[in-house]
Amino acid sequence: MLGAISPHAGYQFSGPGAAWVFKQIAETQKPDVYIMLGLSHQGFPSCISLADWKTPLGILKNESSFGKLLSKNAGLPVNEEFHKTEHSIEVQLPFLQFVQPEAKICPVMLSHDTNPEKVGNLIIKTANEIKKSIIIIASSDFTHYGPAYGYTPFSKDIKKNIYSLDKGAIDKIKALDSGKFLGYVEEKQATICGQMPIAAIISAMKAEKAKKAELLRYYTSGDVIGDYSNAVGYASIIFK
Repeated sequence: MLGAISPHAGYQFSGPGAAWVFKQIAETQKPDVYIMLGLSHQGFPSCISLADWKTPLGILKNESSFGKLLSKNAGLPVNEEFHKTEHSIEVQLPFLQFVQPEAKICPVMLSHDTNPEKVGNLIIKTANEIKKSIIIIASSDFTHYGPAYGYTPFSKDIKKNIYSLDKGAIDKIKALDSGKFLGYVEEKQATICGQMPIAAIISAMKAEKAKKAELLRYYTSGDVIGDYSNAVGYASIIFK
């Protein structure tokens, strides 16, 4: 396994989807560093964290040598304050600690101020340069549907349409085509919050010559609570 896309909502919603991803990680040889690609829901610019991260399970060490080189190669500044208020990476870490307590991480926040495909390629370049084995984990939910999210392109057959909308995006991911994925997001005005991390991991996986992307699990928050009036899609995807 070379990488994964994992959801990041409240655990009652995204937890089962994340568990599918981290079960695969538990069964994969531990790399030197886990590259954690997140986003800023507050709109902060792209940046890297070089700090150790604390969760209820303890401290996760930062592989800061990797982060420093990636910061230089990709022109991404270090900013710990921006990371402090963002959950997209944070909620992944207890899962990672549970399956790999000695894991080392490199947290990277990607926003619309950077070229995600370029960053994906530079992650692989940096890994090769510093001679570190890596697994990349991109944090993202999929369609955010409903008045609460300002996104109501359909009003009938909501579950079916959310599934169909997300399938279109997932098909582009499975084709390992970041350009077509971003084009689909733009065409549909899709509310996929982690589109930048996803585009970055697709590019990185192509550079790593991944053979396929495999969808492990897909469902929505509507499936969990039986209400689709405001619903979010969750996809668990691994790259091999």
